[in-house]
Amino acid sequence: MKYNNNETIAIRTQTKLTNHKEHSTPLFLTSSFVFDDAENMQALFADEIEGNIYSRFSNPNCLEFVDKLCLLEKVEDGIATGTGMAAVFASFMGLLNSGDHILSTSGVFGSTHTLFTKVFPRWGITHTYTNSHNPEEWKQYIRPETKIFYCETPSNPGLEIIDLLEVGNFCREHNIIFLVDNCFATPYLQNPADFGADIIIHSATKYIDGQGRTLGGAILGKKKFIDQIRFFARHSGPSLSPFNAWLLSKSLETLAVRMERHCDNAERVVSFLEQHPLCEKVIYPFSDYHPHVEIARKQMKRGGGIVTFIMKGGIENGRKFINSLQMCSLTANLGDTRTIITHPASTTHSKLTEDERLNVGIYPGLIRISVGLEHYQDIIGDISNALEKCQ
Repeated sequence: MKYNNNETIAIRTQTKLTNHKEHSTPLFLTSSFVFDDAENMQALFADEIEGNIYSRFSNPNCLEFVDKLCLLEKVEDGIATGTGMAAVFASFMGLLNSGDHILSTSGVFGSTHTLFTKVFPRWGITHTYTNSHNPEEWKQYIRPETKIFYCETPSNPGLEIIDLLEVGNFCREHNIIFLVDNCFATPYLQNPADFGADIIIHSATKYIDGQGRTLGGAILGKKKFIDQIRFFARHSGPSLSPFNAWLLSKSLETLAVRMERHCDNAERVVSFLEQHPLCEKVIYPFSDYHPHVEIARKQMKRGGGIVTFIMKGGIENGRKFINSLQMCSLTANLGDTRTIITHPASTTHSKLTEDERLNVGIYPGLIRISVGLEHYQDIIGDISNALEKCQ
């Protein structure tokens, strides 16, 4: 039976029942799978038929997780990886050759920036960052060897919004692969494939898990590109464990209700911070003050669960605020049921130089809030009390 609504897709997409007729998908904790006979074994290894061989290649739990995500993102194919950064790395390694060039928006995660600047140059892969939202200006950065246009939207942690339709049209015109990190929005709030994305990456560790329990990643998109990435992943081994895949697949069943609550709470936190005298600037995709709010509303269902703000008083007041929190967690993750507060300049983006941080809007006093699922009054109360101690 085909389902049209994401909530039902995430719950009712399951592996085929075993002889035990279980209601919930079981764990397939096995390293390998048994063949029917020599002919079946040969056909599987020759890719003449579909089936499981070895859990580094595929596993029923991983396949269920990927099948759900493909339906939610409305794409042809995908693979699961052990972490979000494994998904980022495998995507580039599967699609690029030595000498290729990446065009990327400048607001990218710190570890992705490290790949671009420290790792990929070892193999002759170069990159160019652009701050521009103007396709006419992007043209000046294109080279004959430009293979991929990469972006995060909303970006981490600056919440920059990139016009996916504009980039999608640009990439089609110039025969460039369009690769999007959709981690902050999740498939519930945004579907980049609707706007022309060829490949979509997720760190499933974040909102897809949603409870800070496990690591995982996913690469989804057009089959012709996924086949290339799968070949690299199959022989380099960034595979997701069956147990983690089982957890993540079960987590997808509650993604819709969790994201609605994250958004509800985030909107209330934004309203509070925008009125607070210690907040120099509040950044949220659906805020009327966001410079690209109209683009966000065009391509996202709601604004998401991440809020950032810049405190008056710079890094010292930022530290004082963080040290004054009583309930909110201080940790490097996001997308959890628990509200998490981070100082990106000294943690997730500390590997960037000061100029590089400023260039992507990461100021010394910038605070990132991953708004959780606690009652909004308790979240705002903790933030309010901590701000009071900074005045």
